Amino acid sequence: MSKLEDKVNEILGIDKKESVPAEQKQFKAPVPRKEDKESPDIDNDYKYSRENYYNLIERGQEAIEGILDIAREGQHPRAYEVAGQLIGQVGQTVDKLQDLQKKLKDLKELPKTANQNIKNAIFFGSTAELQKTLLNKNQDKKDKNTEVKDITPEKDKEINIDIDIDKNNN
Repeated sequence: MSKLEDKVNEILGIDKKESVPAEQKQFKAPVPRKEDKESPDIDNDYKYSRENYYNLIERGQEAIEGILDIAREGQHPRAYEVAGQLIGQVGQTVDKLQDLQKKLKDLKELPKTANQNIKNAIFFGSTAELQKTLLNKNQDKKDKNTEVKDITPEKDKEINIDIDIDKNNN
């Protein structure tokens, strides 16, 4: 204690008490980013995100314990409300950790699913362009004597299609 506090205590008649050191908790340092040069960015990001989520969950649990102690001592409804919100936020963080694992699994499966056949594709262009494209891609599979023939109607020619609609049939 300082001299001023000693004099004020003496005037007020307060006994001098030995100060009890406050309880010290060890706090973990922020999660350092560990980058492994040999593994892909996806793995590095996953490990870093996972460590951060674990850190957030642990700190959230400590905060829940503290706010519940305060709520028990004060018996104030607002303290319990805050504790409930904090529990919900920690629960959401746990869900995010699980989503992170699912996203990593999906990212690692992406190359496997990328080579699947396309069933419904739309090609915008002339038939000659489509045939040239198919011929170039499948040149090893087809005969080299395959002839590309343009069957696209000329722009100057008009195409008329007559359609009879029977109004009695709905």
